[in-house]
Amino acid sequence: MRKPAESSVPLTDVIAERWSPRALDETREVSWDQLRALLEAARWAASFGNTQPARFLAGRRGDATFRQILGTLTERNQAWAHRAGALLVAVVVTRNDKGEIPYAEYGLGLAAQNLVLQAVAEGLVAHQMAGFDADEVRTRFAVPAFAVPRVAIAVGHAGDPAVLGVAKLIERERSSRRRLPLGEFAYTGEWGAPAF
Repeated sequence: MRKPAESSVPLTDVIAERWSPRALDETREVSWDQLRALLEAARWAASFGNTQPARFLAGRRGDATFRQILGTLTERNQAWAHRAGALLVAVVVTRNDKGEIPYAEYGLGLAAQNLVLQAVAEGLVAHQMAGFDADEVRTRFAVPAFAVPRVAIAVGHAGDPAVLGVAKLIERERSSRRRLPLGEFAYTGEWGAPAF
């Protein structure tokens, strides 16, 4: 299922095609090569002073890491994320040997976006989730105090929305994507004055 962005100008395909489905095809796998490509893309994200604050816990469906990550998700997210081919947790490292890492959260965001866009390039989809227990991730994976689990990410192949089983979720999956108009997003001269 495709839901390309309706933009005012053409966008590069990986951006136009990126969206966050919950309906995933549990019969298809995310290969080790694909997972490696996603993590390489994340590794090459820009970061303040090349501090590289992003780290990822990653598991493929069927392995122990996948099961451990799945167990940290909220029940609502577990209800669909178990069909993912891979589950990851993006973790931000807040300190290094020089002290606090400036803009660490921003660096993690850039790395996660690179990962998600590479997923699109690989023919996959990705859904980022705040609905997980960061403390449980910390415990299960012995995450050190200077690192903070920030977002879980399900990666897989888009599936039939009917697998979601609930009419409201199926409708949401099929509905069009929406964003603020560009005039409410980009300003010039002063706050609120549309640039376009």
